[in-house]
Amino acid sequence: MNQIRRERIRDFILQKRIVTIREISQLVPDVSSMTIHRDLEKLEQEGEIVRIRGGAVAGSQHSGSETKFETRLQSHVKEKRLMAQKALDLIEPDSYVLLDAGTSNLVLAQMLPDIEMNIFTTAPNIALELTRLVNPTIHMCGGTLNRSNQAVSGPSTLAMLQELNIATAFIGVSGFTLENGFSCGKEEERQVKHLLLEKAKRRIVLMDSSKVGEIFPYKIGDFSQVDVLISDGNLPQEVVEMARKAGTTVL
Repeated sequence: MNQIRRERIRDFILQKRIVTIREISQLVPDVSSMTIHRDLEKLEQEGEIVRIRGGAVAGSQHSGSETKFETRLQSHVKEKRLMAQKALDLIEPDSYVLLDAGTSNLVLAQMLPDIEMNIFTTAPNIALELTRLVNPTIHMCGGTLNRSNQAVSGPSTLAMLQELNIATAFIGVSGFTLENGFSCGKEEERQVKHLLLEKAKRRIVLMDSSKVGEIFPYKIGDFSQVDVLISDGNLPQEVVEMARKAGTTVL
């Protein structure tokens, strides 16, 4: 019986590519969530699937770099949507904004209203997402594509950004610690984000609480360079206090 159930769950995941624990529970309602987690662990050991926070993805789906981005997109979904909703309150018609690459800004792009504005982005997937809208003018930065995070970077990207007057930049980060500030995993990515912090008139960082305590090799900046920090409401108090002491508004 266990093997039959696991095969059913495996086939369900292979068909849908990405599933949540809730969807699996609806598929096999007669077993506990603990049993489902054991089944997923067994399937992962067999190389059939890969477990992610709150669900699982098909093994082949997870193997490519684009899939890794999709997996990140499926994590902390509620937090990303909450942050995006807060960010929408800071965007006005006829404004000029830049959306940095990353999953949080992709969710923001998915929720943007169809109003007249100019949107610049360093992420081709964000530019494609914005094509559903009629009124915004979309500007895509050139550069070398990093498939793992769907971002462009390099001399062409930096040269274009240097020539822009950026009113508001929404910037994503990979990690944050009290000692080292905001960080990311690649030098070319750091160059782009650091330039945005230098040039934008209003600098807004989107960071959910899961990023706190994570540290990556390349420092982007600290609160002294950030005007607004948008999070999910679950930041440690010491992080909130540090931000406010630096003059950063925390939303």
